[in-house]
Amino acid sequence: MHFPAFDDFYQRIVFLLPFVANFRSNEFDYKAPERWQDKYPQCGGSDQSPIAISRRKVISLNLPPLVFGLYDELFDDLVTMTNNGHTVEFKVPSTIYGVRPYVTGGLLQDCYDVEAVHFHWGSPQSKGSEHILNGRRYDLEMHIVHRNTKYLTLDEAQNYSDGITVLAVLFKIVRTSPTFYQPGLNEVFSSLLHLGNFNSSYTVQERFTLGSLLGNLDRGNFFTYKGSLTTPPCSPVVQWHVFGEVLPISHQELPKFWQLRDARGLPLQKNFRPLQSQENRLIFYRQAFVPLQQEQLQELIWL
Repeated sequence: MHFPAFDDFYQRIVFLLPFVANFRSNEFDYKAPERWQDKYPQCGGSDQSPIAISRRKVISLNLPPLVFGLYDELFDDLVTMTNNGHTVEFKVPSTIYGVRPYVTGGLLQDCYDVEAVHFHWGSPQSKGSEHILNGRRYDLEMHIVHRNTKYLTLDEAQNYSDGITVLAVLFKIVRTSPTFYQPGLNEVFSSLLHLGNFNSSYTVQERFTLGSLLGNLDRGNFFTYKGSLTTPPCSPVVQWHVFGEVLPISHQELPKFWQLRDARGLPLQKNFRPLQSQENRLIFYRQAFVPLQQEQLQELIWL
């Protein structure tokens, strides 16, 4: 005997199963971030990110500049962008020299290889940066995630206080097209049109450099503080570098982020964590470099 209603129900269940399974494998969302700590205790702990940064309330230091190793060398492969239900990201490939870009310098005592790049944004009704700079939330925030080379994997690095450093770049909408050279960002923004559905991926058409994501950014102008991952498990193992210069993004590019969908097929919007308490943490601002005595630098590292 044939039951059309049952057949329709069965087809719906079969259609939804992949989405349910994938959603369970991504066991957090931005609807109730205050509940992350129920499953991930560190999310309710200390030294959490993001925070509000005010130029008037930081400590200016004569820090050495960051060193951006191989940032301006071409990747040896094409980048594949992915919609993972929480953000769009790409794993960073090696450069043409067979190794990945890295960063060191500033307060960093080790070398940190880049692992991945991802973004946080808002909605047509709200800004979407995670950090607030000088009282303002911006439209978009890019995170370039690096792993301390002392550790073999990013998962291992999350277990150590010096495991990860993240470079955070903020963007603001401008009515005219940005004039600086940014082939990497252009490739990223173009790929968004192919990433509407959860778990979709797209391989960009041109090779580019990691440095081209930064355009003409003043790489020596940054704030740095000790914080955490801004998604579960919220491990407090990140040395953050938030650049003080805000880059422009065309008003035509930002809506491409708003069209993406999460694991439930809902709009992937406002994927930023609420501000966390600064507690008694110190935020440093790099000013023009004057060499520090070794004793002074060692003292700062242990603050």
